[in-house]
Amino acid sequence: MQHYRHYGTSCPPEPCPAPVEEEVYAEEEVYGEEAESLIQEEAEPMVKQTDGKTAVESKNGKRSERGGGGGEGGGEEEEGGGGGGTGTKYSMFTWFVVLALLGVWSSVAVVYFEVVDYDSVIARAKEFPMNLSDVLQGKLTAYDTDGDGDFDVEDAKVLLGLKAADRPPEERAAAVPPLVEDVFVPDDPRHDLHPEEDHTETIDTTGVLLEERPPEESPESGRYLTSSKFSQQSEVGAENRSEPVEPQPQSDSPKEARGDLHTHTAPPSGKPAEEKLKEKAKTKKPKLLNKFDKTIKVEIDAAEKLRKKGKLEEALRAFESLVEQNPQSPRARYGRAQVEDDLAEKLRSNDMLQKAINSYREAAELPDATSDLLRAALKRRAERQQFLGRIRGSLATLEKMVQIFPDDISLRNEMGVAHLLLGDNKGASRVFGEVLAVAPSNGFAKVHYGFILKSENKIAESIPYLKDGIESGEPGTDDGRFYFHLGDALQRVGDESAYRWYELGHKRGHFASVWQRSLYNVDGLKAQPWWTAKETGYTDLVRTLERNWKTIRDEALAMMDQKTGSFVPEEENLRERGEWGQYTLWQQGKKVGNACQGVPKTCSLLEKHSEATGCRRGQIKFSVMHPGTHVWPHTGPTNCRLRMHLGLVVPKHGCKIRCTDQTREWEEGRVLIFDDSFEHEVWQEAGSYRLIFIVDVWHPELTGPQRHGLSAI
Repeated sequence: MQHYRHYGTSCPPEPCPAPVEEEVYAEEEVYGEEAESLIQEEAEPMVKQTDGKTAVESKNGKRSERGGGGGEGGGEEEEGGGGGGTGTKYSMFTWFVVLALLGVWSSVAVVYFEVVDYDSVIARAKEFPMNLSDVLQGKLTAYDTDGDGDFDVEDAKVLLGLKAADRPPEERAAAVPPLVEDVFVPDDPRHDLHPEEDHTETIDTTGVLLEERPPEESPESGRYLTSSKFSQQSEVGAENRSEPVEPQPQSDSPKEARGDLHTHTAPPSGKPAEEKLKEKAKTKKPKLLNKFDKTIKVEIDAAEKLRKKGKLEEALRAFESLVEQNPQSPRARYGRAQVEDDLAEKLRSNDMLQKAINSYREAAELPDATSDLLRAALKRRAERQQFLGRIRGSLATLEKMVQIFPDDISLRNEMGVAHLLLGDNKGASRVFGEVLAVAPSNGFAKVHYGFILKSENKIAESIPYLKDGIESGEPGTDDGRFYFHLGDALQRVGDESAYRWYELGHKRGHFASVWQRSLYNVDGLKAQPWWTAKETGYTDLVRTLERNWKTIRDEALAMMDQKTGSFVPEEENLRERGEWGQYTLWQQGKKVGNACQGVPKTCSLLEKHSEATGCRRGQIKFSVMHPGTHVWPHTGPTNCRLRMHLGLVVPKHGCKIRCTDQTREWEEGRVLIFDDSFEHEVWQEAGSYRLIFIVDVWHPELTGPQRHGLSAI
């Protein structure tokens, strides 16, 4: 699902974006997740296990699958099944019931050792206008011997005496701790605007899907330029350096975004029997119907059919009627919540989405909700709260889920992500640390724990966690941010294997190239490290800056002399050493407080240039750098802007900037233009300070609607 600008306020960290995956069950549909990011909606059938079955040719020449243990039918394994040809005698009345419920051909198939596949017969029968089997399905629950809520071949076998009844005990509902909030937990907006929102690793919180550039050819492999500290090192012995291990492709199984259970493909035949049983348990469809819900299954199925056909208004009326008539039905309330959720998508309505969030809570709070429905409702509730920007409410829901399902590691991981979205790195670190204490090899927890360590400037400590997490190939680890920060950490400790990780990230589609590693991109924009004024089309702005550079310089120097604290230290942890101060006038397309009062002439010169003042993915600021400063190689967050540097006070020697493999120097009164989504690095080795004026502008190839629609960074 694509997030809309005015529908919802938050987007997951995974680079947003993603196909929708949907699993269709007999009773329910299961959506897959996006990232960092998000909600996916692409239909995908559930894979059924067929371990231990062999094709057997029957009397009529058709081939069917028979289990090695006998007594299997309808594609479902049953324990203790007897041979297909034995059983007690059965009466004509019993035959009549079986004929009525299964139909003539399916009934004959039972006697002739399942020569006709039951599922295909039913599927074929449903093509007819009237089908007695379909009409009666779910009505005669007295003949449901295996407790699955319907009458099928296995139940017919019991009636005909071909096998013994094997009805499992009724599933006990999980105990549900009461949810804290009546409607939702009110959030303090200040908590959602965490400090990292202005940094390159900021999560896009506007709900706009950001496109990524397709992979481009990487620069020539072999020698990559980086800081002077190790760029001149010899390549001798390079072949002995450790190579990054390419992670295995992540599972294509649907991810959890609608709140239902994961499904997995059948395990390889070589796995131990115990693992096979565990895998089989995971493939079972969610049990959403409790004992009472089975008595109104036909009505629930009819309403659900309307929902799946997209007749949402009719489906909502049907489910609301069911809830009114059967207020104790968790499945009816869950169905209503799903329809409201779908309508919120269709109408892009936050009000309707809040109704869905409340309905999910109501379904989960009923005392006899099944464990699977409880999980599904709370999971989806947490996701939709997060989509609305109600991160604290989402975290409260996830905490309840962890109480109910304490052994589910994935829920703890999601709780850690919620802490990160709140900017609570300490809380996230605690949660992921707890996960790694019980599951030391959990790749998802490792990459996030490493991410947190790096944000705390624990560079060397973060590397093994990031590296091991990415190499695990687990869902949620193949994210551009983790490649980005692993490479950056390796660069800072002088490890040239950083570029091999960047290249792997490029091959995985996370970076446009080894050099251009921005994460919030628009596809198809011209990409080159250095630009001329003519190439940008912003010649009027460049001319204005260069003609008035002394006026701009004098106002900046006056602010520096006043010692008012207008110049603040760089806060993005980009310096290896030295002092670097900035005085910001515009941020994300808006003036910063009263900053222009100190430099009124400079601001007046820029007011008419909306390509700069309206650039919501950039800044306009003064930058002063003192001798002895080195800025690590780094890239900006987006390819949607270009960066202009106007030289104001530039020492004759010792100040230089590298972008990719080209190094240049500033000149007073002249503008340099480069694309900061490419790797760049700065040295200040002169005897006095360097002062420049930085002006970010929209990439010239962005259209007006694109500029208006892109979220701020």
